[in-house]
Amino acid sequence: MPAATRRIGAALAITLVLGIWTVSAQQSPGRWDTEKYAKLPQPAEEYTPVQVNDKLYLIGGNAAVFAPGARATHPARVMAYDLANNTWTEKKNTPFFTDHMSAATANGKVYVFGGSGAMTQDAPSATLDNAWEYNPAADSWKALAKLSSKRTAGAAVELGGRIYFIGGSTDLAGPDGRTQNGALIVGTNEAYDPATNRWETRKPMPTPRNHPAIGVVNGRIYVIGGRITANNIGGYTAANVDVVEEYNPATDSWRAMNRMPSPRSGQGWTTYQGKIYVAGGEQHDYHIEGVLRDVEVFDPAANDWYRLPALPTGRHGVNVAAFNGKLFVIGGHTVFAGGGGHALDSPLNEVFEFAGAGRTN
Repeated sequence: MPAATRRIGAALAITLVLGIWTVSAQQSPGRWDTEKYAKLPQPAEEYTPVQVNDKLYLIGGNAAVFAPGARATHPARVMAYDLANNTWTEKKNTPFFTDHMSAATANGKVYVFGGSGAMTQDAPSATLDNAWEYNPAADSWKALAKLSSKRTAGAAVELGGRIYFIGGSTDLAGPDGRTQNGALIVGTNEAYDPATNRWETRKPMPTPRNHPAIGVVNGRIYVIGGRITANNIGGYTAANVDVVEEYNPATDSWRAMNRMPSPRSGQGWTTYQGKIYVAGGEQHDYHIEGVLRDVEVFDPAANDWYRLPALPTGRHGVNVAAFNGKLFVIGGHTVFAGGGGHALDSPLNEVFEFAGAGRTN
């Protein structure tokens, strides 16, 4: 090959590489930071998270032994993370002892539904039908009208002044007549009106499941992924799904959307700038059981999915919030199905900083 031809070929190669690098750099969505954000002071598995403006509230947590020789009890703590100022504070304890509740916010208040636990520290664990309102301004709790049925591990979200509590598990009478807590997976869809303190039954979700993600975009509710057949992922009865279903409250109707790339349950989620972010979770089949690092993003306008760079640390039961160009992924558990006990509950606060993001909430 003539020298001139080799020089031209080399120049073209360098130009192509530089071009690819430039496009990749321009298209980079951002980066993870694992160090500069305040870690969770009291790690616990299965906090119930809810974001109210620039605060993320973590409620409850899984049962643990808090004193030598004592029975396991659910923590009643409420932790508040200031997303703007990177600080944690502890709030007034809950009046209940529960995990796997579902929570949403409306008009500056927090609404918490159902769960698995007990009404007192000494009562046996059970599926609950209770509903509560937390007022962050007054740091106070009050009881609300109960659910129409006991439910745990569902998902809740506010739309149009009402809070929709969808899916989860309820109790089932076993062959021996005894109640099996959370043994029946449901697609129940109930709307709570904070103004009247009343519940209204809506059309059930087509695919009954527990542990799903949920979000609202442009007047529609999207229920994403989750778990079918059983409440607990630890055995081979339960299975994760990649189903995405859209609910239109105006017409009380459901329709299927494009499936998510990775079936999962036990994930964290949040909605930010018209997209729903789903992070972490757990996977279980005959090949593998483990926690996930994937961060998958659903764009309802395009009815399509894409991925962000993976979480630095795989976890399930994570608490996710978005604020000011950042995606916060906090806490969770680092081993499948709670393996290793509470010693492996994570204090991590890993934050994805979007490249060139506008500084709007």
